[in-house]
Amino acid sequence: MSPDRRTVLTSAAAGVAATAAGVAQAGTARAAGRHRPGDATPRRETFGRLPDGTRIDRWTLARGGTRLGVLSYGGIVQTLDIPDRHGHGANVSLGFATLEPYLSATTYFGALIGRYGNRIAEGRFTLDGRTHQLPRNDGPNSLHGGDAGFDKRVWDITATGPAALTLRRVSPDGEMGYPGALDVTVTYTLTDDGDFRIDYHATTDAPTVVNLTQHTYFNLSGEGSGSVLDHRLELAASRYTPVGATLIPTGELARVAGTPFDFRRRKPVGRDIRTAHQQLRYGQGYDHNFVLDKGITSRPGPAATLDDPASGRSMSVHTTEPGVQFYSGNFLDGTLSGTSDRFYRQGDGLCLETQHFPDSPNQPGFPSTVLRPGGTYRSTTVYSFGTR
Repeated sequence: MSPDRRTVLTSAAAGVAATAAGVAQAGTARAAGRHRPGDATPRRETFGRLPDGTRIDRWTLARGGTRLGVLSYGGIVQTLDIPDRHGHGANVSLGFATLEPYLSATTYFGALIGRYGNRIAEGRFTLDGRTHQLPRNDGPNSLHGGDAGFDKRVWDITATGPAALTLRRVSPDGEMGYPGALDVTVTYTLTDDGDFRIDYHATTDAPTVVNLTQHTYFNLSGEGSGSVLDHRLELAASRYTPVGATLIPTGELARVAGTPFDFRRRKPVGRDIRTAHQQLRYGQGYDHNFVLDKGITSRPGPAATLDDPASGRSMSVHTTEPGVQFYSGNFLDGTLSGTSDRFYRQGDGLCLETQHFPDSPNQPGFPSTVLRPGGTYRSTTVYSFGTR
């Protein structure tokens, strides 16, 4: 891979075909005659207003038994309803019932993340001999694009299909310290089978770095139902990137074999989470990038599978990205109440954020996140749902 080359999909048709193939490979079995409540065209309603009066919309998509609620603020997945083994739906995405908590929360519930998902050491990187300083909003580091990243911005949303939304904004040159004006479009689609597909696209007018992701917290028993530590997780990763005390990767691609980070065979999330391992101390649980065995691919390939024995719900994740950040909800502290009006405590949700590696702009051994004028950033991730 050349230093500036990013994930490229050859065509929309190839992507759709690849998604179908990926779902066929997934370990998630779909229930026969799956419940499909009222598929409908996208619906828009007012969700609230910002302090300056800007209206925030909530869009609803429904298809294939899945119902998705999306906010124009932060591109947030506010609700994600899928059926259990008995056909009963529940919202499996952590979030808030009203707009106001999203404005101040630092949990990134359901948000689009950019310009750079994950951490950049000391909020600083050098590109083409010029050093760029970013906000330090996570101790000494910059996290998820800074304190006013894409998760705190209003997106223009249009319905672009029977169950598809296209979100767009132009991030101006210098926003949060990043060089170049970045023109971003993200498309959320529900497929005929109820899969949730995310397609990212971006161009720039000056050299910059880009690493977009989605920060939904999943609880397949239903948000507010309690811990996800009994969910069973499998990650298609033989290596991970160990971190230091501030959760910046050391640069090593360490083997998971013989460590609590070995999820190559499905196991409960909580089985090894209390093991006296230094990496788990740093993250207060799992908050690590896993290096996918497939690497960067032009079509979505296997990343993760997750299932909940209690409800029977299952999910598989396919992506074109080379990594997935597994975060076990370690910093949920019982101070925030969600859409079910129940408090979220440690481990009540988990994230599987498909992305390039943390701190890549400062790690020459990691896949590059540089985007230059004339190039195009493309990335696709598909979350597929079923029952067991």
